[in-house]
Amino acid sequence: FLLVPAVEVKIEVVIPEKERNKEEMSPNGKASPLVYKVNGTARHYHLEEHPIASNPYHNPKDVVEASVCHVKDLENGQMREVDLGCGKALLIKESGEFHAVGHKCPHYGAPLVKGVLSKGRVRCPWHGACFNISTGDIEDFPGLDSLPRFQVKIEKEKVYIRASKQALQTQRRTKMMAKCISLSNYNLSSTNVLIIGAGAAGLVCAETLRQEGFSDRIVMCTMDRHLPYDRPKLSKSMDSHPEQIALRPKEFFRTYDIEVLTEMQVAAVDIKNKTAVFKDGFKMEYNKLLIATGNTPKALSCKGKEVENVFNIRTPEDANRVVKLATSKNVVIVGASFLGMEVAAYLAERAHSVSLVELEEVPFKKFFGERVGRAVMKMFESNRVKFYMQTEVSELREQEGKLKEVVLKSGKVLRADVCVVGVGAVPATGFLKQSGVNIDSKGFIVVNKMMQTNIPGVFAAGDAVTFPLALRNNKKVNVPHWQMAHMHGRIAALNMLAHGMEISTVPYLWTAMFGKSIRYAGHGEGFDDVVIQGDLDELKFVAFYTKSDEVVAVASMNYDPIVSKVAEVLAAGRTIRKRDVE
Repeated sequence: FLLVPAVEVKIEVVIPEKERNKEEMSPNGKASPLVYKVNGTARHYHLEEHPIASNPYHNPKDVVEASVCHVKDLENGQMREVDLGCGKALLIKESGEFHAVGHKCPHYGAPLVKGVLSKGRVRCPWHGACFNISTGDIEDFPGLDSLPRFQVKIEKEKVYIRASKQALQTQRRTKMMAKCISLSNYNLSSTNVLIIGAGAAGLVCAETLRQEGFSDRIVMCTMDRHLPYDRPKLSKSMDSHPEQIALRPKEFFRTYDIEVLTEMQVAAVDIKNKTAVFKDGFKMEYNKLLIATGNTPKALSCKGKEVENVFNIRTPEDANRVVKLATSKNVVIVGASFLGMEVAAYLAERAHSVSLVELEEVPFKKFFGERVGRAVMKMFESNRVKFYMQTEVSELREQEGKLKEVVLKSGKVLRADVCVVGVGAVPATGFLKQSGVNIDSKGFIVVNKMMQTNIPGVFAAGDAVTFPLALRNNKKVNVPHWQMAHMHGRIAALNMLAHGMEISTVPYLWTAMFGKSIRYAGHGEGFDDVVIQGDLDELKFVAFYTKSDEVVAVASMNYDPIVSKVAEVLAAGRTIRKRDVE
């Protein structure tokens, strides 16, 4: 294996400003929220039949065919964005064969031509999603849709692409899904599959079951008021409305018979009788169960913690309210976590002042290392964010019931109209304590490589689990990130259907602050050294995290697609040595 550091690490792909802005936009445009509540009680409703969109190739007027290049214009392993007049496609040549698929990642619209091509798949340069170049199918996450696939033919040494205009314009394709046979015969209080939690893991599980032809009843339940939405957006784009960040429109759930019970909390699970007991006393029997409840944010334990205008960012309403209250006011953020830092970045231009309080000496020290942490801190300071490090909050003071000051243990008193708390989270698994499901000392649900718990027919996924990470010799880890939750949901669904599928994905995550993104792949926990190439002061760098002699993770800023390249190498099971990157 050779990473060719001298060349590879110095590659820089400049994203046009238009594309760069799209990265922080909503993945799916607008969609209506769906709340199934009648007289304060959430229940399922009978679904109507909806026709599934027919094959767009059936209408000749919707089809375009164009000559895009000469067969010798592309070498093996090359990709090119080609224009068909009414839209673009990604043309790929691998092992002597040509393939054509959508040119934009359906997640946030990243240009896939700037991604990484390897062994029959292309990996997105921004967030690491992978697509099969023959079928367009999504093979690693984040995102829910696949790429459209276009026909390629060779005539007289010229390459022609035949494509549906609609697919060229939408640049996304929902995989074929089964429909429920009939919901009218069902007992209200029993389901074949019950999914507790409606985040990425729960939704991907439900969608995968339908994609694999499962046509029995699926019920998802959530404490939230909304249909599944893009929760990571709450701290990056705080004024987003629920319908803007919905992962699927409400029509989707009707079409594919996925029932969602909103504002419904499971209080206990009776493993013996395969029954979930809800807080309002309602009971539901299940055949297979997925627990994907995620995390609960930690609250402050100091004096005055009940004061008004102190927030955890958990829902769109929380985020919207903070933006409204913080505009032209003084904001204190407690915790230099991903959430805390993203909120600080978002509010820096809107608030009168932003102060950040953190126990460590440098933000992200445990995750990105001290040098990268300091470079990020400097970027924040140049954007008017003031840091109070190596201290914590001792008291929240109020005036007429509302927050007025935050008192630090160092003795410093900060003026504050709003306080956002980002001091970590704990797994939302308290309701399982007496269930018999195996939970570790920190509250995480223990699963195997198939996302199975110790109880047959009970699976768990997402932020609330520890699972064996192939990348780190099957060490049991917790990876509370968006991409991993998607993959957990998929693996759980496949194993509910007895496919015997094991998880082997490489963790991939990102954070966005002041219009800049840090990408990260691997699992750097316990790293003992960081090899940095590029310029930290210029915020154009790649950092390799090593343990002993092995690279276990990589982070970068303004160095795309290096993180996706490393992720692809790690996914292939190859080891990158420290000497390869020094």
